[in-house]
Amino acid sequence: MKPAPFTLHRPRSVAEAAALLAATAEEGGLILAGGQTLTPMMALRVAFPSDLIDITAIPGLDRIEEAGGALRIGAAARHAAFRRPVTANPLGALLADVCRHIAHLPIRERGTFCGSLCHADPASEWCLVAATLDATLHLEGPEGPREVAAADWFEGPMTTARAPEEMLTAVTLPLLPSAARHGFYEFNRRAGDFALGMALAVVSLEDGLMKDVRLGLGAVEDRPRRLSEAEAMLEGRAPSESLFAEVAEAVLPALDPMGDPATPADYRRDLAGTAIRRALAAALTAQSPAEIPA
Repeated sequence: MKPAPFTLHRPRSVAEAAALLAATAEEGGLILAGGQTLTPMMALRVAFPSDLIDITAIPGLDRIEEAGGALRIGAAARHAAFRRPVTANPLGALLADVCRHIAHLPIRERGTFCGSLCHADPASEWCLVAATLDATLHLEGPEGPREVAAADWFEGPMTTARAPEEMLTAVTLPLLPSAARHGFYEFNRRAGDFALGMALAVVSLEDGLMKDVRLGLGAVEDRPRRLSEAEAMLEGRAPSESLFAEVAEAVLPALDPMGDPATPADYRRDLAGTAIRRALAAALTAQSPAEIPA
C-alpha cells in the first residue's frame, strides 16, 4: 500500500516548525524526525496525517551536548549517535550499552531518541532510560515552552502528556555520579525483536555498600517506571545475589503486567524478576566508557 496524500513542510527553525504544527494539528498534522515508525504506519494506512513537518533540516536539532550537569539530546538526534559514548560521564557508557539493543542497524541509523519517547512504546529502550534517570522533556507549543518530567510523561501504551499541537524539541538526562556503574538486561525471542521484559540498574559503590541506586523496569507493564521501593531496599546495603533475589521477589506482587495470547501476563511477571536480578548483577561488573566496543 501507499500513504494517503499529505502536505510536506520543511521548516528551517524550531519556531517555524512549532507554528506549523499548531496550525495543522487539529487536522492531523505530525512532526517527522526519523520516521522509522511513522512512515511504515502511513504506508499501511494506519496513520494518515494531513501534514508532515520535517524537522531534519533545522540547524542544531540533532545536537547532543552537556550543559548544566545534564546531557541535552535534540529532537533530531538518531539512535546511532549513541553507539559510542557521547560523554566521558558514566552516562555515555550507559547510553552506548543500551543503544546496541535497539532493533537492527538500519533502524538505529534512522530512528531518533526523542521520536521513541513520543511514540511511547512500552518496549522502547530509550523510554526505560528516560523513566529510570528522571529525564526532563522540553516542549514547544502555542502557549510557549513547557517542561515535563519523565514520571509524568508516560500515560499508557503509545500515550503521552504531549498535546497534539506541542512539539518535543529536546530531552535532558542528568549526568551520573562519577563512580556510577550500570547494568542493562533485555529479553526478546530473537535479536532485534521487541523486548518482552527489560530492566536498567544504576548504582555506585562506597566502602562496599550501594548508594545512589536507580532501578527501572520496562516492557512488562503498559509504561516504563522506576521501582522506588526496590531502590530503597538496595540503598546502603552490600550487593549480593541473595539480596537481588529478595528485591526482585518483593517487586513482583505489585506489578500489573501486560498479557496477550503469545505472552501471558504471568510470564511477563516472572520475566520481570529475572530482568531485575540480571540488571543488578551486571551493574556490579559494568564496563568503563573506554571499554565499550566501537
